[in-house]
Amino acid sequence: MLAAVGCLLRPNLGRFLRCAPGMRPAAAGGTVFPLSPATLSRYKSGGTPSGSGPQSPGKVHRVPAELKPSQFDKKILLWTGRFKAMEDIPLRVPPEMIDAARNKARVKACYIMIGLTIIACFAVIASAKRAVERHESLTSWNLAKKAKWREEAAIAAQAKAK
Repeated sequence: MLAAVGCLLRPNLGRFLRCAPGMRPAAAGGTVFPLSPATLSRYKSGGTPSGSGPQSPGKVHRVPAELKPSQFDKKILLWTGRFKAMEDIPLRVPPEMIDAARNKARVKACYIMIGLTIIACFAVIASAKRAVERHESLTSWNLAKKAKWREEAAIAAQAKAK
């Protein structure tokens, strides 16, 4: 907000200065404009600007912030423990509840993937130990495969020569 409106300076008591929007106070140079205390109230933080007109707290126009959950959203709401059964889910649910359930489901899915990755690491380690006991390695597999290709190429060359 400060960058869009400009910055307020108070060099001495009783006088307010405003820099041009987007400029730093040090770089303002000759573009500093005096502000009266009456217009300063527009720059107060919090609430609405004083120039926008009166707003009464009773006249708030809001769109109902409720969504009809899809089947996938209902499954997420059940999986995350928001509701105990599919029948307990109301027809309309606040979007904050759906977002919170999705975030919780996302975290649960990440934990599950982390667990499966750790299990897969231990499985690869066990498989590699068994392969070492059988004296198998990628180098021996590669050499055997290339020897087999050479034999097939030699047989194909003999068949072509006949």
